[in-house]
Amino acid sequence: MSARNNQANKAAARERLREERERQARKDKVRRQLVVLGSAVVVLAIAGGVGFAVVQANKPSHWEAMKDEKSVVAPKNTEGTDGTTVVIGKADAKNTLELYEDSRCPVCATFEQTVGETVQNGVDSGTFKIKYVGATFIDNSDNGTGSKNALSALGAALNVSPEAFLQYKTALYSAKFHPEETNDKFAKDSYLIQVADSVSALKGNKAFQKDVTDGTYDAWAMKMSATFDKSGVSGTPTLKLDGKKLTAEGTENPPMTVAEFNAAVTKALKG
Repeated sequence: MSARNNQANKAAARERLREERERQARKDKVRRQLVVLGSAVVVLAIAGGVGFAVVQANKPSHWEAMKDEKSVVAPKNTEGTDGTTVVIGKADAKNTLELYEDSRCPVCATFEQTVGETVQNGVDSGTFKIKYVGATFIDNSDNGTGSKNALSALGAALNVSPEAFLQYKTALYSAKFHPEETNDKFAKDSYLIQVADSVSALKGNKAFQKDVTDGTYDAWAMKMSATFDKSGVSGTPTLKLDGKKLTAEGTENPPMTVAEFNAAVTKALKG
């Protein structure tokens, strides 16, 4: 092989080596760019995830949102701002029994199971009307939502009729259906509908069931709860007849027997 050919071959080899190095350099550059881009995407994804988590953490709960809801759907058979005035009974009844209750309240359940029928007799006879004020404070102490959810369901029953409301309230407080205070069963729509099936006007009532599952009266329930909070009443059950607090004789406790209730009503009516 001549020296000239040998030099040409070496030159060609050097050129191929240079080209190969350039190709490898381009590949390495692309690879580095992809790594950087991938890292940036991961960082953005992490940042986005953290941002989403922060937003979600700061987002108000459903019931907190309902508390501030401006557009309130009130049930039929209500009066006043946001429909939070619920008065049931004969229009010509001269006296009004204010009844403050929390659906999860065990003492309210005892009162309803013991004195509820007597209260109903007073409404039926026209001795007094009932002004109902629902509370939800047990949810706050027991970290639940059953008081609020049950109050909303009571709104759905009230939308059917005042009678359905009273009967449903009786069922919720009954020994058969009322749970222990620490058992938040009323938070489940399915359980509230199960209880409602014991009331003839609500059994299989699709409109009522839809209102419960859709939370139609959730905002109303929160406005009603706010009414309780502003009332100055500190516990449930609390009863007032024409503004006069009803208590068992010699105590500051609510009347928990028929005899105590009748005596308190008689005393209040006498002035």
